[in-house]
Amino acid sequence: MILLTGFEPFGGTDYNPSQAIAERAADILRRQGHQVITAELPCVFATAPATLAVLLERWRPRVAISLGLAAGRKGLGLEKVAINHIDARIPDNAGQQPIDVPVRGDGANAYFSTLPLKASLQALGEPMDGSTPVDAGISYTAGSFVCNQVFYELMHHLGDVPETRAGFIHVPAMEATDPYMEDLAGAVATVARLALDNVAEPLCSAGTEF
Repeated sequence: MILLTGFEPFGGTDYNPSQAIAERAADILRRQGHQVITAELPCVFATAPATLAVLLERWRPRVAISLGLAAGRKGLGLEKVAINHIDARIPDNAGQQPIDVPVRGDGANAYFSTLPLKASLQALGEPMDGSTPVDAGISYTAGSFVCNQVFYELMHHLGDVPETRAGFIHVPAMEATDPYMEDLAGAVATVARLALDNVAEPLCSAGTEF
């Protein structure tokens, strides 16, 4: 079972491509014979973790990927680390704007993604199936808003479930009619398949100097 989640619109916008990309990726995976569940998470600090927890408990997926919007980015951000810190630049959809508080008061400082990020990066840059290469990179900051909170809660919840691979992917802003959305959905499906196959990470650098 694969779980893919996106987010509702936030910050005064009326569209969030993360949910549409999650649903299109799910369609691709289902056509390939995989079982997939999709869900839209609220962009609300108080309720997003509980919504996610219900999904994880109900479906017990082998792969769980949450998607979120990073409007300032041009490609997919394969997130490496979730931090135990919230510092909201804008209010969430419930009007709350927590500043300098932990995601969990008793939690670890950070959690790392268990998705095969480097293997995914290679596959997306040089697709074997003839599909269009996708602009993607490994990101070392998932922000300090609800996306990071959900990423942190996802990894915290699955800490005792080592057989499940999970993580977070940021998608760029785009219109609902943008044809590039299908390429990004295919990329998300590729990451999910690699995680499901439990591929090993290649020994190569994907780091940055800043």
